[in-house]
Amino acid sequence: MATGHTDPRRRDRILAATLDHIADEGVAGVSHRKIAVRAQVPLGSMTYHFTGIDDLLREAFTRFADHIVAVFERHLGRAGTAEEAREAVTDLVHTLSEGPRRDFVLAHELYTLAARRPEYRELTHTWMRRSRLLLEQHFDADTARQLDALIEGLTLHRALDTEPQSRELTRLAVTRLTTAAVTPPVA
Repeated sequence: MATGHTDPRRRDRILAATLDHIADEGVAGVSHRKIAVRAQVPLGSMTYHFTGIDDLLREAFTRFADHIVAVFERHLGRAGTAEEAREAVTDLVHTLSEGPRRDFVLAHELYTLAARRPEYRELTHTWMRRSRLLLEQHFDADTARQLDALIEGLTLHRALDTEPQSRELTRLAVTRLTTAAVTPPVA
């Protein structure tokens, strides 16, 4: 194990270990000691790199949100037409719901933390805004907002259902939402 200034990746290892720990044991199980052991760093490294547990959690969850936004970018970035964008959204739902269980657990740990602690809501707000901006490259702002919620909901249902809905049903939901006629709200 490298020490001091000879270990430039120590901070990254701590953040990765934090996310791994949260995925395995939840946010409530995070402590400087547990993360230091998992990251194989001296305990003093924790307070050297982070001002406290909240600083560590915010940075770890920011890293996680960046990862999920990159997944959105990979899927939506290759779409050139509206139909390709619909297919990209369908792929995205299935990638997120069938992908690493770790990502699913981390997302919901962050949502729970943000629901309980207002200081984490800004992080989730920023994440949602970034996701919607990627969707807005293909759909109007209102549709992008609804589509982002649909992605979250379908991902949750597919990941937890004992008989997840088919790709065809996901595609149908995406198509309905993105091609429906706009009806003015009832006054």
